[in-house]
Amino acid sequence: MRRVLMVMLMLLGLTLGWSLPVQAAVDPAALGKAVTAIERLDQLRTGLASGVENTTTEPTLTTFKEVCAPVGQQARAIAQTNGWQVRQVAARYRNPQHQPQNLTEEAALAELAEHPQVQAFWETDDQGIHYFRRIDVQASCLVCHGARDKVPAFVKNRYPQDLAYDFQVGDLRGMYHVLIPALQMATAPLP
Repeated sequence: MRRVLMVMLMLLGLTLGWSLPVQAAVDPAALGKAVTAIERLDQLRTGLASGVENTTTEPTLTTFKEVCAPVGQQARAIAQTNGWQVRQVAARYRNPQHQPQNLTEEAALAELAEHPQVQAFWETDDQGIHYFRRIDVQASCLVCHGARDKVPAFVKNRYPQDLAYDFQVGDLRGMYHVLIPALQMATAPLP
């Protein structure tokens, strides 16, 4: 609960331009930049996915290239532009590259699953600032992530080990994980 309150205060403070004394010496501008970049990324995902919500034709590989691929491309661009690591991570992944890579990611997914009211949180460690932001299932997601027997043929062919189906609207689909390296963190505590 303490973490939830800290996250809420941190995000409120960033929105209002406050400088908050937080866990470690953190550059609030870097965290604010990460929050903004990931919110825009999620808006892109939501906007592109909404285009397939009411279609009557089965999604194809072309649909994937128009809807899902641009999100991954934008995540890579954000990472490259800022010198960050940006990943999409899911416990029930379709693309094996999106499975949790370490205990930090597993713990973050568990935290988001346990606390559905938490939109995002951050942690610091010797690597830097980890920013975790939930991805929830929306109605448009169900076209490809709904009932297992309705998963499009191209998904079955491309991802034979697929785990990303049988979701319901509102379920935790996964998260964005941004790592801002320690070198980008402030070297002195905030006043």
